[in-house]
Amino acid sequence: MASRRSLHFVFKVGNRFQTACFYRDVLGMKILRHEEFEEGCRAACNGPYDGKWSKTMVGFGPEDDHFVAELTYNYGIGNYKLGNDFMGITLASSQAVSNARKLEWPLSEVAEGVFETKAPGGYKFYLQNRSPPQSDPVLKVTLAVSDLQKSLNYWSNLLGMKIYEKDEKKQRALLGYADNQCKLELQGIQGAVVHATAFGRIAFSCPQKELSDLEDLMKRENQKILTPLVSLDTPGKATVQVIILADPDGHEICFVGDEAFRELSKMDPEGSKLLDDAMAKDKSDEWFAAQNKPKASG
Repeated sequence: MASRRSLHFVFKVGNRFQTACFYRDVLGMKILRHEEFEEGCRAACNGPYDGKWSKTMVGFGPEDDHFVAELTYNYGIGNYKLGNDFMGITLASSQAVSNARKLEWPLSEVAEGVFETKAPGGYKFYLQNRSPPQSDPVLKVTLAVSDLQKSLNYWSNLLGMKIYEKDEKKQRALLGYADNQCKLELQGIQGAVVHATAFGRIAFSCPQKELSDLEDLMKRENQKILTPLVSLDTPGKATVQVIILADPDGHEICFVGDEAFRELSKMDPEGSKLLDDAMAKDKSDEWFAAQNKPKASG
């Protein structure tokens, strides 16, 4: 499965301005591309919403060789309820720790040289206060599971991930498709995994020819397919094929055809400006709505 890649994690965000500040100014990520959509995604990329939404890709480098974040913003929805499903993203960046201190962004040291912080919306990030590796500062995504062995069977035996570490006592395992890629950490918890409305999605790519085989495998194994193989269009960009799965705890998993995705995910030098323009329009619309709000009759 060396041809498979870990791509990104999808977050729903309610405040684009605060979110952009966190990823750009605190973490030090770049805006890789920004896209606006008039109606909901056919693969529910923006969640179960049909209206206007936007997607902003942010990361430390190009999506070809970095694990990034996909920030989905649904117009008119200001917040989402957190569950216990997403347990955090860990990255190595002494610069991010320095930025957080300088901007007085809340940090708490949870282990020697490891600081916990939260993105707007409450999503946890763990910052290791050290120089990043040459490959990618983003080291792992941690998801909660209710039955570690059942999850390992799914992610390793069915999805073909290599098990790098396994600790039965701590009920955790580390998996991945390649040594130099962001890893997936599964952490066992007591009780059920609850997703609430803030639930995210983790994305991987594989050669396009493997997508139909993956769909057939999941059908044979009676595993959940949330969105059967479908083509998704992005105006002015490449059309990609995706399939959306769910693991035993309901974590959403996207697999996309690698060849077309590499074309779609090319960095847009105008990405940061497009986001800033969209946020400026948000502010303008808010001001206009406030000015035209009916005054209460006395």
